[in-house]
Amino acid sequence: MFIHKLYYFFFALVIVSVLLLAYNWHKDYEFDTNPLSQKLEKQIFEKKQQTRQLLRANFGFDLDVPLIISEKLPSSLFGAAVFTQDEKIIIYLNKKRFKESSDYMIHHVIPHEYAHAVMFHLKDFSKEQSGHSKKWQNICKKLNGIKCDRFVDTHDIIIGKTSF
Repeated sequence: MFIHKLYYFFFALVIVSVLLLAYNWHKDYEFDTNPLSQKLEKQIFEKKQQTRQLLRANFGFDLDVPLIISEKLPSSLFGAAVFTQDEKIIIYLNKKRFKESSDYMIHHVIPHEYAHAVMFHLKDFSKEQSGHSKKWQNICKKLNGIKCDRFVDTHDIIIGKTSF
């Protein structure tokens, strides 16, 4: 009798596990094959507007840089500010990283990349500390960047996902 109950318990556990795996696979597939949600797009737009407002208030100029959500960035990059040959500035944000932590992407990465865009706008192409000089850090802080460090801190992303 005990063996039968144990068998049914494990059978039910396997079924529930398979259903959870299928659900998670479906969510990943949906995210990968669809554009970002309208809610997330709105949050990105609002952060861009806030950042531009801070730019005007702190530096006296506006910089309307396109924010392009890209699936082509390597997974090691959260974002990239690019200065093109025709002197346009573009910010690319890694779509895959929004799945991990949209909050981190919006509140950390956008100001980080906008600070690079400001440096490009000022024609400061210094390679000091891989583009993360003291001047860049000060700009990042004035744009409400959180932890304007040199690179992404994975610990922040993991802690940001927890509810305690």
